[in-house]
Amino acid sequence: GPWVHPEIDNPEYAPDPEIYRKDEVCAIGFDLWQVKAGTIFDNVLITDDPEHAKEFGEEVWRATLEGEKKMKESQDEEERKKREEEAKSSPKDDDEDEDEDEDDEAIEAGEAPETGEEDGD
Repeated sequence: GPWVHPEIDNPEYAPDPEIYRKDEVCAIGFDLWQVKAGTIFDNVLITDDPEHAKEFGEEVWRATLEGEKKMKESQDEEERKKREEEAKSSPKDDDEDEDEDEDDEAIEAGEAPETGEEDGD
């Protein structure tokens, strides 16, 4: 049957309702997951004072906001141009797409796809 573990008294145990509270924080870890490379994490502030955080944000974050926004727009524009160039350099014929769709339909229907060649060639 199921095992029932024995409960053993611990004479050294004493409940501590503030076990989470630390007088000093020695390290902080960030587990960041980003969808797109190029995200910048800097100027991190850890505080329990909302007014101080707001002042810090206005001093530090506002100063870099416009520059980072321009840089992001520039990067997006470069990526858009690159995609357009790639699309121009390797265009795919619409006729080929239609032929592939017809072939797929023929295969699904259990028929042989057309090869584009006349019989007897």
